[in-house]
Amino acid sequence: MASETDIETAAVDLRRRLARQLEKDGRLRSPEWRAAVEAVPRHRFIPRFYRESHVPGVTTWEPVTPETVGKEEWLRLVYTDETWMTQFDGQDIDWAEPKPISNAAPTSSSTLPSLVVRMLEDLDVQDGMNVLEIGTGTGYSTALMCHRLGSESVTSIETDEGVARRASHALTESGHTPHLLVGDGRAGHPDGAPYDRLIATCGFRSIPLAWLEQVRPGGVILTTLRGWLRSLGLVKLIVTTDSASGWFSEDDPSFMIARQQDAPESLGMVPGPDDGTVRRAARGPEVLTSSGPAFMAQLAAPDARFFSMAVDSGPVRTFLLDSVTDSFAVLAPTDSGWQVRQGGPRRLWDAVESAVATWEEYGSPNTAAFGVTVSRDQQAVWLGNPNGPRWPLPS
Repeated sequence: MASETDIETAAVDLRRRLARQLEKDGRLRSPEWRAAVEAVPRHRFIPRFYRESHVPGVTTWEPVTPETVGKEEWLRLVYTDETWMTQFDGQDIDWAEPKPISNAAPTSSSTLPSLVVRMLEDLDVQDGMNVLEIGTGTGYSTALMCHRLGSESVTSIETDEGVARRASHALTESGHTPHLLVGDGRAGHPDGAPYDRLIATCGFRSIPLAWLEQVRPGGVILTTLRGWLRSLGLVKLIVTTDSASGWFSEDDPSFMIARQQDAPESLGMVPGPDDGTVRRAARGPEVLTSSGPAFMAQLAAPDARFFSMAVDSGPVRTFLLDSVTDSFAVLAPTDSGWQVRQGGPRRLWDAVESAVATWEEYGSPNTAAFGVTVSRDQQAVWLGNPNGPRWPLPS
């Protein structure tokens, strides 16, 4: 594979293979989106990227370019159903001499195609609809929508100027000319409203009210809700005149959180050894990492984060810290289980244990049993039905 012609020819076959696989897996369900996957050249949107190294120890990312791995392997990886990283810590990468990257947080990526097309299928677009995308990223999903609906029907907002510039170049090179904007996606784009559909490819702690104003009644908002502990999941909302409501999907896709809503750098105040009050804990720190209980913990303590460490050469303890209210919970092992020490305006572990107990009372359901209601006055996640147990989303 030496020439550009060879690359384009091979890419056509790889796109068809990818489409067949996505269809077989049930992600690609309609001929219109299949045609888009077969037509849009993903390799133009991620000409260079990073993949996680399998070397033990500190998480390290290694560069993947036609020069570092060879053109055939690079192209094969582009068209696999994987997420590839394209930026870390909000900084542009020097591709003239790329090096492995460690101790860095991914801040832009090309999401795995199965999740992209699954969301586009769930968006349920029809010809002539006007769509707003929050999070242009590499521009690949934007290009798929342009192919399906026409560039004039697609508006996309990206917060990072460098990311937006590269996406614009790739889109133009691929023959697409959507309305591209650089800015805070929470504000939407009122000049292009009303929109029939809004899709967000980054996570949000709650639904921006501007979206409700800009999506027409009967329209759809598809986004990932997440917090500082973990992702809640993908939710599809139907908009009415002054509110929106809908359900979570049953799986657990996760996107990077919108930069404007990222957690503060400081975790919060670490309590002293004698701060707070102590009681026996009904549950240990495993609820923070187990799928269902962790979903409930995120609902119960949306402003908290946790870490574990040994204190004064003693046993490992888990610290749950709320940087908004300076509340805390510290879990420590005992001979018979766990004890928790809590302080601050909120009893964090009380709230977590109560939420997990409610979930168990309802039969430990998956996320598809949860819904969301959004209005100007409040936003809440509920279990079972809108009149069931409720947990407010952060403002």
